[in-house]
Amino acid sequence: MKKRANKYNAKKVVVDGIKFDSQDESNYYLHLKELKRKGEIKDFELQPEFELQPKFVNVKGKSVLPIKYKADFLVTHNDGTQEVIDVKGFETADFKLKKKLFEYKYDQSITLVCKAPKYLAPAQWVELDELKRIRKQRKKGEKQ
Repeated sequence: MKKRANKYNAKKVVVDGIKFDSQDESNYYLHLKELKRKGEIKDFELQPEFELQPKFVNVKGKSVLPIKYKADFLVTHNDGTQEVIDVKGFETADFKLKKKLFEYKYDQSITLVCKAPKYLAPAQWVELDELKRIRKQRKKGEKQ
């Protein structure tokens, strides 16, 4: 049976016996391994889970499951600070809501990273906000 891509056209990939949701996510894992090997980061964790809202009983007496957010990576920098990282090509409505809840509850931002071979040569990891800025500048330049 042929493996089917998910709704975002990402294919699951296995690296080091670990199943990743996309090729980009597995490549970022390899990137983090290299940073750790070089001593540029202290450590990293795969798929850390954060509770955004606890389980509760609603006004009708029904139990409502907790809302959780599972990040792609939690990086511990050499100075001990931690950074939550998600590998994304774009932000879904569901992710935007979870990001707001996460930032409110944990008073910390989520760093979104992606590859940008079309805009940055050689292809390198860039924050999604920076890629949006580059795309906007390029589009503005094309209109002139």
